[in-house]
Amino acid sequence: MTSGFTSLRHIALVSLVVDDYDRAKAFYCGSLGFECLSDQSLPDGKRWLVVRPKGQAATGLLLAQADGKEQTVTIGNQTGGRVGFFLYTDDFNADFRRMKDSGICFLEQPRHEIYGTVAVFEDLYGNKWDLLQPAAETA
Repeated sequence: MTSGFTSLRHIALVSLVVDDYDRAKAFYCGSLGFECLSDQSLPDGKRWLVVRPKGQAATGLLLAQADGKEQTVTIGNQTGGRVGFFLYTDDFNADFRRMKDSGICFLEQPRHEIYGTVAVFEDLYGNKWDLLQPAAETA
């Protein structure tokens, strides 16, 4: 018996609720060094704003400006205070230094775990991310 879902390949986008399109774009494309794949105005005053790590076929972030109080209260806490986003690297030390120099707030010093080298940082809104170099790629 087949499930009928064999054509599903990958998660393309994850929505991230933000306070302002331009401010979010400046942070992700400036401080984090992501690339902007799309920034298109929609008829309802919203935008289709997609960013992702440069040069990667990685899952993108759809930066979605909060619409109303219910969405606004989720900004910075979409994952209940847990690390909810994982940014992989193949050169942890270089990316850690570059990100710190760009003003990224790391909540801890780098540590070595069985799964790789990792340090937790916060984005512009307080969402927690792992900067992670998987163990198989750790020098």
